[in-house]
Amino acid sequence: MFKKITQKVAKQMDPKGDLVPVHSISDQDHFRLLCLVRRKRKARFRPFPSYRRTEYRLHDVLLPGEEKDSVESLLPSTDGHSPRQFTTTGSVRDSVDGTLSIPTEPAEVELGGAASVSKQWHIKLEKKHILVPKLEALREERKINMKHTFIEQLRKARQNLYVIHETIETSEEARYEESTEAEAKFMAQLYAKFSAKGTTGSKQSITIPRGCTLAFRAMQLTIGDAMWGINHFPESNQPTFVSDGFAPREVDAVEKEAKEKCHILSQLADELNAIIVKSIKAVMRDRNLLEELTEKMEALLDDPDNCELTTQSPDLEVLLSTLKISARCDLLSLTEAISYTLDAFSELTEDQLLLLLESWEVKIVPQQLKLVRSILEQNAEHSTAAGLLPSFSQQQQQQQLTTAVLEMSGVELQGSSAAVCKEENFPSLAALYAALHALHCLGAS
Repeated sequence: MFKKITQKVAKQMDPKGDLVPVHSISDQDHFRLLCLVRRKRKARFRPFPSYRRTEYRLHDVLLPGEEKDSVESLLPSTDGHSPRQFTTTGSVRDSVDGTLSIPTEPAEVELGGAASVSKQWHIKLEKKHILVPKLEALREERKINMKHTFIEQLRKARQNLYVIHETIETSEEARYEESTEAEAKFMAQLYAKFSAKGTTGSKQSITIPRGCTLAFRAMQLTIGDAMWGINHFPESNQPTFVSDGFAPREVDAVEKEAKEKCHILSQLADELNAIIVKSIKAVMRDRNLLEELTEKMEALLDDPDNCELTTQSPDLEVLLSTLKISARCDLLSLTEAISYTLDAFSELTEDQLLLLLESWEVKIVPQQLKLVRSILEQNAEHSTAAGLLPSFSQQQQQQQLTTAVLEMSGVELQGSSAAVCKEENFPSLAALYAALHALHCLGAS
């Protein structure tokens, strides 16, 4: 829920995407002013920068200076000029009425009746930032500690480092509520048997404390021979002129990237494939496991020689133990493929992942993969992707399942045989393509 809020705030305050939402409330303390962060690996389905926390702030890696409080003086003062304040409010109510029946072996999932979802939020925010000239002045006073363990590791791995210079924080305690009411019947034997009749309701809420970081901006540091500075012109994928569709080369790049990253998943031995499939299914059902495995894979790619692959989860334990004893060349390529798959999953909603899991079980992922590719191609040519959905016409239930997955990625269905996706939804649809490609490779292994 916290991720939903921060994404809304970041998009409302900066539609260009420079403002980065914080994904976890437990991590927000690591995304405050002067915190050091690392950028996540690039992917075509992630056009805007995304960062990983570190355990350090800028002053932790600087040598002592003459002025004791030189770094603290950069932080906004509570006296004088107060931070800029904003308020964001919203209310959404969606209703769905209908029946969806998905036949599976050896189970049946039946959804029927009416459902409604409502969301409400009212959040007061304040913007805090550090003036860049002050940062520039600090580098003349304090040099970087090149012998700091963290700096040495980054230098060895040739990884970039960034410092947070602007944050959007809550100026008072806020509450976000999301409720669902449904009159439905669910029958499932996929994971557990349960049956419920009548009206059921679920209500989720989260209380966000005052001073919680919701979003931030970061600048790249340049480090060399104890000197450091600010990179004012970081690498950017944002073009000067905004197009009115997907560039054909962009669609080709998504397909090429997915094939390169996931190629090894289609060549696994049966035993290893079964181990990976078990863990992949587990993370698709449980967001916490998804985050845990993502962190493990990132740490393994950063430092394969010193990474500790331990877990309390039986769903991940065998996979991590297997990676420990893998040959280095196989380890890195396999870890990169798993990490890429998890990154794609992270861009999708929890409901979307469950629907993809159902699709994988009923073996319609190959058809869905072709369908998403066709939609991307047609939108690159500024035309409507017509005549695509009938590929599922012989299995009406499978078509409904596919329709739900597509709509969650922003695809607008026009009738029963046409689909259009706006450019702003390209990242979500590209992430869906990458996820489907990974599942297809695992299914073909």
